[in-house]
Amino acid sequence: MAFLEWESDLDTGIEVIDGQHRRIVEMINGLHVAQEQGDTGAVARVIEEVVDYTVSHFAFEETLLEDAGYLFSRAHKKVHELFIRRVDLLRRRHQAGDDVADELKDLLGRWLFNHIRNDDAAYVGAVKANMQRLTRDESGDGWLSRSMRRFFG
Repeated sequence: MAFLEWESDLDTGIEVIDGQHRRIVEMINGLHVAQEQGDTGAVARVIEEVVDYTVSHFAFEETLLEDAGYLFSRAHKKVHELFIRRVDLLRRRHQAGDDVADELKDLLGRWLFNHIRNDDAAYVGAVKANMQRLTRDESGDGWLSRSMRRFFG
C-alpha cells in the first residue's frame, strides 16, 4: 500500500504543476518502499532524487508565479526556501549516517499536501489567467515549452 494517496482536491488544474506534484508523491512512496525493503542504497538514492526534484519543481513554480505577476510570489518563494532548509538538514543528517527516512517522509507528505491545498491553490487563478494570455507557436518554442526544457531537460 502506498504511503501517500493522491486526492482530487490536490489538483490545481494546471497540468504541468499537477504532474510535478504527482511525481513528488511517487518519489515519497518510493522512499517508503525502499525503507520497508531495508534497501539503504535505494533509500539514499530516493532521498537525493526527491530533494533535487523538489528544488527543481520549486524553481519552475516560482518562475510561473513571477511571470504571472502573482502578488505573493516573493512570499511563496520564501516558504519554499524555508522548507528547502529543513529538508536539506535532513539530507545532511542522512549523509552523516542518521536514519531520517521516517522523519523525511512525514515532513514531505504533511507539508506537501498542506502547501498544495493552501499556498499553491492561492496562485491558480493568476497563473491560469497568465497562461491563457500566452500563446505557444507551432514550433513548440513557447514560454511553457522553454521553461519545461530549462528545468526538466
